[in-house]
Amino acid sequence: MATPANSPEVEISKNVLMDIATTTLEGIEGTEIASAPLKVGEVLRNQQSARKPRALKVTREGNEVTVDVGLNVDYGLNLVKVSQHAQRAVCENIELMTGLKVRSVNVSVQGVCLPKGQAS
Repeated sequence: MATPANSPEVEISKNVLMDIATTTLEGIEGTEIASAPLKVGEVLRNQQSARKPRALKVTREGNEVTVDVGLNVDYGLNLVKVSQHAQRAVCENIELMTGLKVRSVNVSVQGVCLPKGQAS
């Protein structure tokens, strides 16, 4: 999409792209973004932080975005359908809100967990 010569260029921060992806994924019932695996030494450093690192990475090259996400999915849900829904939703929201092209949304299921109402 070409911009007119007199219109200013708007820079979209990586944090904005992360927030769009996070908000979209949090809205998908039966899923949650998995915790990122911690490397040696990161455990103590991250205890002071209120936010846990998540398995979500957004990469931008020019006007193209790639999203890598690890999800935990509730037991009993179809993993393929949930993953496809997550891919479609993240792709649509990033493209609609930013005008950037999403090259790919790579979803890996990190774990299966009991639905929140059934956990003992």
